[in-house]
Amino acid sequence: MNVRIDDGWKRILSGEFDKLYFEHLIHTVKQEYAGTHPIYPPGKYIFRALDLCPPEKVKVVILGQDPYHEFGQAEGLAFSVPPGVPVPPSLRNMLQEIKNDTGTPSQIVGGNLLPWVEQGVLLLNATLTVRAGHAGSHQGIGWESFTDEVIRTLANTREHLVFMLWGSYARRKGAMIDRTRHLVLEAPHPSPLSAHRGFLGCKHFSLANKYLEAHHQTPIRW
Repeated sequence: MNVRIDDGWKRILSGEFDKLYFEHLIHTVKQEYAGTHPIYPPGKYIFRALDLCPPEKVKVVILGQDPYHEFGQAEGLAFSVPPGVPVPPSLRNMLQEIKNDTGTPSQIVGGNLLPWVEQGVLLLNATLTVRAGHAGSHQGIGWESFTDEVIRTLANTREHLVFMLWGSYARRKGAMIDRTRHLVLEAPHPSPLSAHRGFLGCKHFSLANKYLEAHHQTPIRW
């Protein structure tokens, strides 16, 4: 697998790569990709969220659970799909909330969220790989420990970031974030199963931009 990860992340996470759990994790993931069952995203995109958004450029973190598990959807960025792929329901609710919250439609055309990444939005899944057709199939093999460290490192080395934690799985990561240094926004997951329990109407997108502006940062063009 020709995986890529930004040099800045390599540097600040270097201690993690040497840990026993990470060696076991990578061994397990390589075995999965070498097997007969399709694994998503494509191997080269496993660390794509980190590769495209260097640590010093991060302004907002949106945390997903695990990659989309249907063919052609997962591209290594939480909630995002490649151009031309139909918009999944959770993302559709996110785009609806942006319009309702900000009063203007999202700048996103289709479901590809790369324009957000380019502005400093880290679209990180808690689990970075998944078996085709089996949501959550790679939970518990070590990814959570790794992405915990990503969140912890960001929270400890930066100030005035916005963390969007949607759903109980993501909200558990909030325990490692100092809320006197960062804005933590929590809501139910945007999935159709839970969006109407508080995600729709949460106004997280405008709250994030108000916080960024209050700390002399350029708001995100959602």
